[in-house]
Amino acid sequence: MTTTRQEQAQAEPTPQGHPQRWLILGVICLAQLTVLLDNTVLNVAIPSLTSELGAATSDIQWMINAYSLVQSGLLLTAGSAADRYGRKKMLLAGLVLFGAGSLVAGLADSSGQLIAARAGMGIGGALLLTTTLAVAMQIFAPEEHVKAIGIWSAVNALGFACGPLIGGFMLNHFWWGAIFLINLPVVALGLVAVAALVPESKNPQGDRPDLLGAVLSTIGMASLVYAIISGPEHGWTSARVLVTAAVAVVVLAVFAYWESRIPYPMLDLHFFRNRRFTGAVAGAVLITFGMGGALFLLTQHLQFVLGYGPLEAGLRTAPLALSVVLLNFSGLSAKWTAKLGTPVSILLGMVLMSAGLVSIATLAEHGYGGTLLGLLLIGAGTAVANPAMAHAIMSAIPPAKAGVGAGINGTLAEFGNGLGVAVLGAVLNSRFAALVPVAASSLPAALASADGEAEEARIVDAFSSGLETSQLVGAVAVLLGGVLAAALLRRAERADSEVGSD
Repeated sequence: MTTTRQEQAQAEPTPQGHPQRWLILGVICLAQLTVLLDNTVLNVAIPSLTSELGAATSDIQWMINAYSLVQSGLLLTAGSAADRYGRKKMLLAGLVLFGAGSLVAGLADSSGQLIAARAGMGIGGALLLTTTLAVAMQIFAPEEHVKAIGIWSAVNALGFACGPLIGGFMLNHFWWGAIFLINLPVVALGLVAVAALVPESKNPQGDRPDLLGAVLSTIGMASLVYAIISGPEHGWTSARVLVTAAVAVVVLAVFAYWESRIPYPMLDLHFFRNRRFTGAVAGAVLITFGMGGALFLLTQHLQFVLGYGPLEAGLRTAPLALSVVLLNFSGLSAKWTAKLGTPVSILLGMVLMSAGLVSIATLAEHGYGGTLLGLLLIGAGTAVANPAMAHAIMSAIPPAKAGVGAGINGTLAEFGNGLGVAVLGAVLNSRFAALVPVAASSLPAALASADGEAEEARIVDAFSSGLETSQLVGAVAVLLGGVLAAALLRRAERADSEVGSD
């Protein structure tokens, strides 16, 4: 009985929080930042990999996709393992796997070795992304959760902005393998700090491992993400996409049935009966759908339409991440959330983001000023909405299931982002094809076949029109997500207050 009570105390946040909680948060955010950087850092190394490893286009795609596919497929499983076996243990395991994968990737001398190494890094990344958020929920008192999650979310934005910049800097001074080897000192520091500072916590009930659920969720989510990222290139009606999507639907349906039938599910489907949880889930999918797709299109606008190079484009998107970091690290967004409440904060944040996307869509053609305004609005909205959304998801799940909650949060982000890139990219392509039917495969291909400057200008205008339409679709998705999430969360709060008054 004594052991069970001790474990239960470990599994739940203390009223005052851990005495070294801010230092621990810094450590786990550093580990998380390394994982996030590797989502984007490889993009700038594509020319070097093509020339030095003789990598074909398909090899490059797998170098990029192996990491994201493995990571997204394992998020739920990693979160469940952290709850069962201990979040500190899984955090250490994630650092070791990520470091080993980084070492192999940095020293790889063939495309196959690099693809395998990236897959290994994806396993470590899944463990790190789920355990960092779960640990943050354990070491902070409930009243500090919003601020802690805000800082955790700001690191996500920082990783998005810094990946291409750090990759470009490293490639200007070193060979391509250095973009992976730079992870090693961070991993070593993280291992020492986690071992010394982070307290252990886990689910005190010690449920039996749901091995079949883990296999089904991994196959289902990886298949779904692969179908989404393959659609724009191979065609949505191609056999590859249709078969993979069908596998995803069937496997995820079997997963849901299995989870509803067993007494120790990895994902408790009763969570979805909680209005607070479903409201946050709906909002999270739509916010990442709109934002992921719209920001993917923004980078094309900066490079193809405004003529900036990759590094210049990266620098010009930095204000978005910097505004998120400033508002979250200063605690301003947490104060607004505490004052306004979660539903209003999410609605306000997503209205700001929607307005930012509209600004980019309608004003970007007049120069960088409209884009800058849009980026700042998006950054402010993200700083307010994202932490409130993540807190709503995590607070709707028992503390003992914090790892699963973090896995759900990460899975939603991966799914929404991939779907946004695919769908809004399809909107762009269809609009571009309607305006330039003779050369609509891509903007560079269309420009290469253009006959004279007048034709080139018409093609660029058509591409800009497609970008504008896509950004506006993203703005509508984000706004709808804010309204839906706020309404559901407000109803949940009213229901809770009525129960409490009874």
